[in-house]
Amino acid sequence: MIPVMQFDFETVTAPFRMQPGLRRLAADAQQLSPNHIGAPALDAKLAVLSRHASQALLVAPGFDAAPAIMALARHAAVAHPAAFQFSAPSVATASHLGWSVRGVEVLGNGPPLIGDCLRALPPAWRLTGLMCLAFAEDFALLNGADSCIPWLAVCLPSRWAPEQKIGLPFAAVHAPVADNQALLAASAQLVRLVTAGERWERFVWTITPEAGLDNHPLRVSRQPWPDTAQADDHELALRAFFRCERQTFIPLPDLQQAVFTIHVEVVPLQQVLAQPAHAQRLHDALQSMSGAVLDYRGLRPARDRLLTWMQRCAGRATHSAQSLRFFRA
Repeated sequence: MIPVMQFDFETVTAPFRMQPGLRRLAADAQQLSPNHIGAPALDAKLAVLSRHASQALLVAPGFDAAPAIMALARHAAVAHPAAFQFSAPSVATASHLGWSVRGVEVLGNGPPLIGDCLRALPPAWRLTGLMCLAFAEDFALLNGADSCIPWLAVCLPSRWAPEQKIGLPFAAVHAPVADNQALLAASAQLVRLVTAGERWERFVWTITPEAGLDNHPLRVSRQPWPDTAQADDHELALRAFFRCERQTFIPLPDLQQAVFTIHVEVVPLQQVLAQPAHAQRLHDALQSMSGAVLDYRGLRPARDRLLTWMQRCAGRATHSAQSLRFFRA
């Protein structure tokens, strides 16, 4: 069964280009996804905040993130009142988790690991920690005045280290990305756009041999593609995963800021390729990737084998259509 994903495969295009790819959100579109006990995102975030909170919860020296944190908490409570309740300045409850933060006090009778995790955080970070656990999304604050990112609550990064990005301008954060000219050229306009009041989203994706949601480069070693596995080998299917992100911007125009949300999903690639149309889109995009992008994403060693596999999966649609025409004739 193919999982229900937030990712929109219509955004997979060829030729593949690194670009902003922003589109306006529909009026009724949600930007947060409540976690429930046992959710993979909750378990992964709980592990990170319990062991590596200093790499996930970050603020630039001298920056006051409290107004943005309050605005995010109010947004969460309005968007998902059954999952999250908030009353200023710092009384919040994550109903699905069974835990609350009241000032600096942690109260509740939910899973003890969650309460222990929240109590171990510095008091000033407990409300943010509760929001991190209550929702699948990670958060970053984009400051329109200087285009910098002065606050991060990122537990599940995709091969980047939040502690190395805190306080940097938006363009500098994306400087290591391969073929990033279009993205960097549009960075100033993008910052103005997303902090002005409208809501936006974008999607990014890759294919990886790493199955975990947490891909911090200092916590998770990059896994190699198997050298011997061919396109028709079960081993390649077991080692290939589709990693994608839905990124949205919650505008805070009164602050000239925006909260950047990052919803990470990782599913076996074979589940995605079960839909021939998805297989064809991924094939065409992967085939058109530059060498720089392939190297940046670690795809070069497996590219040809993945293309063969994708083309075979995409061919099912053609075969089915031809069979249908035969029986109708």
